[in-house]
Amino acid sequence: MAEHDLIDTPDAGEHAASNDSTSTSAVVIGGRKLSIEEVVAIAQHRAPVALNADPAWRARIQRGADFLRRHLAAGATVYGVNTGYGDACVVDVPMELVEALPLQLTRYHGCGMGHYLNDAQTLAVIAARLNSLAYGFSGVRPVLLERLADLVNHRVLPRIPAEGSVGASGDLTPLSYVAAALAGERDVMFEGRLCDVRDVWSELGQTPLTLAPKEGLALMNGTAVMTGLACLAFARADHLTRLTARLTALCTVALDGRAAHFDATLFEVKPHAGQAEAAAWIRDDLKGRDDTPGHRLQDRYSIRCAPHVIGVVRDALSWVRRDIENELNSANDNPLIDPDNERVLHGGNFYGGHIAFAMDSLKVAVANLADLMDRQLALLVDVNFNNGLPRNLTGAAPARAAINHGFKAVQISSSAWTAEALKNTMPASVFSRSTEAHNQDKVSMGTIAARDCLRVLELTEQVAAAHTLATVQAARLRLRIDNSTPVPAPLQTFMESVSAQSPFVDEDRALEHDLRALTARIAACELLQDYRGGPQA
Repeated sequence: MAEHDLIDTPDAGEHAASNDSTSTSAVVIGGRKLSIEEVVAIAQHRAPVALNADPAWRARIQRGADFLRRHLAAGATVYGVNTGYGDACVVDVPMELVEALPLQLTRYHGCGMGHYLNDAQTLAVIAARLNSLAYGFSGVRPVLLERLADLVNHRVLPRIPAEGSVGASGDLTPLSYVAAALAGERDVMFEGRLCDVRDVWSELGQTPLTLAPKEGLALMNGTAVMTGLACLAFARADHLTRLTARLTALCTVALDGRAAHFDATLFEVKPHAGQAEAAAWIRDDLKGRDDTPGHRLQDRYSIRCAPHVIGVVRDALSWVRRDIENELNSANDNPLIDPDNERVLHGGNFYGGHIAFAMDSLKVAVANLADLMDRQLALLVDVNFNNGLPRNLTGAAPARAAINHGFKAVQISSSAWTAEALKNTMPASVFSRSTEAHNQDKVSMGTIAARDCLRVLELTEQVAAAHTLATVQAARLRLRIDNSTPVPAPLQTFMESVSAQSPFVDEDRALEHDLRALTARIAACELLQDYRGGPQA
């Protein structure tokens, strides 16, 4: 189905999900393109989903399932429907066993390991799979899409182990847990408790779904896990770029640095768009300090070159968005069922190479943000480089200064988190392994890349939390030294927001709880509520 074949639904956001009466704005699935931000809204419980009400779209979905039934009845051979899976595609499945085959697929793939995906990750995965199947090339029935929507809207969350996918033939093992939940097998989280999914369907007044031919394969043979995780990673990386820019501006104040390093002309003559964007954010935050000369003619690289580091991430995000949203809005299982031309297309759209490369690249770019912030933090705590601030940013009275160490240990921890983030930048996509009797002999490792990226983001958010607390402390200490230091309004508002959660550190105290609370705000993209029109999705 070409882009122009998608059904135009300009008022799609006005369709509320029938089983979520608390929302007036559902994300409509089917006949339209889904954005990263919509997936994040679903994952963060800010929006339910609703299947497109357009009869033409629904009829097209049904035509695909009907054609597949007729095709099989005519004696055609369709991979994974009346054949074995993978290397066993040469094994014919008798017609009397065709109906049993989908459930068998879900069962033998129930071998995932590692930690379970959290609620937001699980919802993002389901949204990605639902949107792909709603494209209309998978030969599934409308009722399957309805049940996937039920998982989202009723928060029936399969427990999906994170490990076990090589990223082609799609995310088979982790997605088997979604398919099994629809079929009434395995455990789910529901209303905060671990439940047998059959009990949950009964509580909701429904029965488990009997998977039709190909529906098990359609649910599992795709890139939904890596793509759902990539959507969340994109949003968090976007937020981190904005936060790093703000902290650079506040560091400039705290270190009594020069706003002139972010002059627009500098970035007009080296026209990388992301670099100019980051410099503009910092410049806006420093309005009112334009003529402040600073201690040094040129600030150190981690301040002066911050837009050049942040800009790499901003420019990367532009093509990362393109590739994630292309994957999100694609039919990526195998075989594909063309309901309009009544063809079965055997191919390899389950291969997650674009997501793998995007996530490998993004984790490198994000780790550079960790390194940048860690270097800025090192300047702040060191009396040799912080332009007159107290050693380790201690706020203690002079009589107590000898036994107070301020942010010394926070900087050590930040360095540890940064080192671990940098260590995790090894690309996953180059570690293809031949599997499954050399049928899957070149695989993407896209899901491992996405999980690596999320881990790098987690570590970088911890660095950002440490840097935020330290930079706010440093700015307050600068004002203590010279209360006439100009602090532009956006930075004042930011300092107040942080200080409301983590007060000024005069006497040493354990900062773990402050750091954890602030890291959670950063991971949820909530720290910059006052910034650029509200929190970033």
